[in-house]
Amino acid sequence: MTASNDLPLPSRSRGWISLLLRAAATMALMAWLVNGIDWGQVWSILVSADRRWWLAALAVTLTGQVVAGIRWAALARPLGFDFSRRFFVRRFFEGMFFSLCLPSSIGGDVVKAVRIGTSRPLRLLAACSVFADRLTGLAALAVLVGTATLTRKYALSLGTAAGVFAILLAVVLVAFWLVLATLDRLHVLLPAGSLAGDVVGRLSPYRRRPSLLFVAVGWSFIVQLAGVVVVGLLGRAVGVVQLPLVWMTVVPLVALAMVLPISVGGFGVRENALEFLLRGYGVPSETGIAIALLWGACTVLAGLVGGVLFLLERQPLGVAGAAPLAANRLPHSR
Repeated sequence: MTASNDLPLPSRSRGWISLLLRAAATMALMAWLVNGIDWGQVWSILVSADRRWWLAALAVTLTGQVVAGIRWAALARPLGFDFSRRFFVRRFFEGMFFSLCLPSSIGGDVVKAVRIGTSRPLRLLAACSVFADRLTGLAALAVLVGTATLTRKYALSLGTAAGVFAILLAVVLVAFWLVLATLDRLHVLLPAGSLAGDVVGRLSPYRRRPSLLFVAVGWSFIVQLAGVVVVGLLGRAVGVVQLPLVWMTVVPLVALAMVLPISVGGFGVRENALEFLLRGYGVPSETGIAIALLWGACTVLAGLVGGVLFLLERQPLGVAGAAPLAANRLPHSR
């Protein structure tokens, strides 16, 4: 498959170098993980895992990605990408597939922007929707991490923990509102008729309706909680039962570490981080690694669903069908 000349992708050589560096980092992290680990025991834990819990975890993984696609639709459709929710869910799964073999999840994000935009200006606008989607996800992740960590550290009661959650959420929403308030000033400063000015002008739905981002943060909490449930179910599959607060403390921290562009598909980071954190709760290293590997298997299978969808469409990147409004040239918005 070939991409058009104006694809906002890095050069082929830079892409391969980046991929090779992250592949090397992945192998180094996995090599570090090998030290002192009884892999025979890890294998024994994996083969004896209760497949019913693992299948339940896989189902929750797929459901969480569907919700993430709906969240992206809620942010992209107001910008003029008038596709169905099903369309965005499908593109989201495709992005997961490319994230399996490209650095962190950044490569998948680029592919998603390319798939809904048919020209360079529209791809920049699509990238804004992807960035907003990513930002709301990270915001929800930060609120959960902060709440769970403070609750655990200071043994907060349920009521106090709810108050901490509300305060952190308020801080996040106010920060979003302040950023959106600066778009007007930025739009005025940019040259009239410039590409950047047109793109910022098309972000006016976010500026006029901050609730779009607030609703997306709500969807993000569902996505992040789905991840917590997935790992909790995988723990049950190998006989590990922990309080929900433990999973809500550990899983978001691991997910946050996996966002960093260190390894390919988060492998190595996931296993080391989860093993280290669960060890603090009395979970043996071999069991923690087994849970991480099962988690990785769920992620890979969900990504392969996106790969199948991408291959079945048989259309080159950037020719996924244009929205009625987005297919036209970006209008001057002053």
